Formats: sequence, C-alpha cells, structure tokens
Amino acid sequence: MAVTLLRFTFYSVLIGFVIDLFVGDPRRFPHPIIAIGKFISLCERAFRKIFPKTPAGETAGGACMVVCVCIVSAGVPAGLSALCFWLSPYAYLALSSLFCWLVLAAHSLRKESMKVYKKFKEGDVEGARFAVSMIVGRDTGTLDEKGIARAAVETVAENTSDGVVAPLLFLFLGGAVGGFLYKAVNTMDSMVGYKENGYLYFGKAAARTDDVFNYIPARLSALFMLLASVVLRYRPRNAWKIWRRDRRKHASPNSAQTESVCAGALGLRLAGDAVYHGVLHEKPYIGDALREIEPFDIVRANRLMYCTAFAALVVFAAIAAPVLFLAI
Repeated sequence: MAVTLLRFTFYSVLIGFVIDLFVGDPRRFPHPIIAIGKFISLCERAFRKIFPKTPAGETAGGACMVVCVCIVSAGVPAGLSALCFWLSPYAYLALSSLFCWLVLAAHSLRKESMKVYKKFKEGDVEGARFAVSMIVGRDTGTLDEKGIARAAVETVAENTSDGVVAPLLFLFLGGAVGGFLYKAVNTMDSMVGYKENGYLYFGKAAARTDDVFNYIPARLSALFMLLASVVLRYRPRNAWKIWRRDRRKHASPNSAQTESVCAGALGLRLAGDAVYHGVLHEKPYIGDALREIEPFDIVRANRLMYCTAFAALVVFAAIAAPVLFLAI
C-alpha cells in the first residue's frame, strides 16, 4: 500500500506539472492559496490581540502564527489525501494531481509577466506600469519604461525559484502536503515578512522560516537556470560569472541566486534601489549592463524560466523514479 501511495504521488506531480503548463491557475475555481492567505490574515489579527505589543511579544506572536498556519496548511491536504486514498488509489491520484497543479505557477508567472510585454507592444506605457504593479511588491509609480521592464524580468527570475522549482521539489519530497506546506511558508513571507509597516518583529519568524525553506531550492534553481542558459545559448559563461560574483548581493540569502544567473544570461544589470511602501531601499546592482534592457527581455526571461522548470522536472523525476520503481 505504501508503495502504491508513493508511486501515485509521483504520477500526480507529473500530471500536475503538465496541467499547469497548459492551463495555469483556474479562474472559476476557489484557489486554496487564496484560502491560505485569508487564514494567515485571520491568524495575524488573532495573535496580535493575544500577545503584547512589544518587540518580544510581537516576535512570539509571529512565531505562533507560523506554527499554526503550517499545521493547518499541511494538515488539511493530508487529511483529504488520506481519505481519498482510503476510498480508492485513483481517487487519491485525481485529488493529488489537482493539488499539485494548484501549487505550481509557471503558466501564471508567464501569463502575468507577458501582460507587461503586450502593453509595451501596444505602446501603452501606463498599461505596462499597471500590469507590472500586479506582480511586484515595489512601488511602480516612478518607474520609467526601462524600470518597468526591469521589474518584470526580475520578478520572473526570482519567482522561477519561489513559484516553480521550489514547490516542485517539495511536491516530489512530500506530495501535496509538502507542496502546500511550502506555499504556506512562502505566502506568509510575502504577506508579513517585511521590516516596515509594523512587521519588523511580527514578520521575523515568517521571513526566517522562508529563508530556511528556500535555501536549497534557490541554489538548485540557479544551477538549473545555468543549464537552461546553455540550452538556450543565453551567454552561459557570463551567467556563470555573474552568479559566482553577485549571488549574495541581496538582503535575503536566496533572492539573488536566480536573479544573478538571469542578469548574466541576458547581459543586463538588474536590481538596484527600489521603493517599497513609500520607503526607499538601497540595494546593490546585480549583473553588468552589457546592453540596455528592452521589453523583449521579458520574453527571454520567460523562456529561461520554462527551460529551468523542465530541467528541474527531468532531474527530480530521474532521481525519484529509480527509487520508486526499482529499489522498492
């Protein structure tokens, strides 16, 4: 029975990847990540009321929120998966495939970032500014055309790890339970893992947990992206050079991993100062400006993202398959 569970989990990851590749997030379906986001907001309000408004109190409240959200986000899919497997392995396969599909975001990342490129092609700079504001956390009101394109490219580069490779790794390791656990941690970081607007202490645990969960996936993503730069002939030597030099040029230990590879592969200078919630954050540049950025770099970044995703899928599946079908 355990062998059947593991093998069907393996199949469900592959099926979920293919569905995401062609369909993306469903529009008329209640997305579980949205539910996780609402639960995070509920927990935040509750624990802010319970714990005192002191640095120690807010830190403790944020830590309790992380534990609570992780338990529920992993426990719900675990319970539903166990019930379906008890009913039928094929019912489990169907549900697990659905869950894996909803955890991955390659198609949606491409779709949303390409909206920026399409607005540029139409000559609608303000439309491009609005489109990029939907996918980045920074303030976009003062960005010029190059800044808008740069923000879109950076988002695709960074989310190649957060939205594709990292959840794919957790799906292979723990099925839907692992995938939703990762997405819960990642969503908490995006919602409360800031140093301003009252989150300096409350969001500390979420930010640190996200750093831990992404430490290995971010570095694997960078290696897969380096391989993708070779396949696509996107300056692989420069990608290697910039990754080696600039992969630590970020406050997060993980965010510059794929961003540095992308910058080197495309011959661009990315990052630099940015405004978040009205506050200027001084950041070092990543990469060298071998040429000026252009809107078509959004297309190039997406090609790099998709090739990276395929490389990760092939490698993870190649490692898992012999264990499941030969060793067991």
